[in-house]
Amino acid sequence: MSTEKTGFIAGFKEFISRGNAIDLAVGVVIGAAFGAVVTAIVEKFINPLIAGLVGKPNFDNVLEFHLGSATVQPGAIITALVNFLLVALAIYACIIVPMNKLMRIRDAKAKADEEEETEPEVDPQVELLTEIRDLLQSEKSSAQNS
Repeated sequence: MSTEKTGFIAGFKEFISRGNAIDLAVGVVIGAAFGAVVTAIVEKFINPLIAGLVGKPNFDNVLEFHLGSATVQPGAIITALVNFLLVALAIYACIIVPMNKLMRIRDAKAKADEEEETEPEVDPQVELLTEIRDLLQSEKSSAQNS
C-alpha cells in the first residue's frame, strides 16, 4: 500500500511540476489581472464615451414584458452582447493593434540585422584563383605596354 501512495504522490508531483500546469496557473493569474485592465478601459473610458453620445449603454428594459409576477428582459441579452463587443473592441484597439505594430517593427529590424550579418563568404579557392587571374592580367598588360 505504501508503494501505491509513493507512486501516487510521485505522479502528482510530476503532474504539478510539469510546465503545462505551471503555465496554466500563470496564465490564469495574468488573465485575471488583464481582465481588470480591460474592465477599467470599458467601464471608465468606452462606456462613458458612449453614454455621452447616446445615453446610458443599457438595453435591459428594451422589449421588457411581464409574465405573471416575473419580469422578462430580453434586452439584457442585447446589453451583454454590446458589452462583449465593447470589451473585444477595447482589447483589439488597445492591445492587439499596438502589439502587432511592435511585432512588425521587431521582425523588420531582425530581418535587416540578418541581411547585414549574412554577407556572402568567399571560398578561399575562389579568392586565390581571383588573385592569380588579376596577377596574370597585370603581367599581361605590363608585357604589352613594354
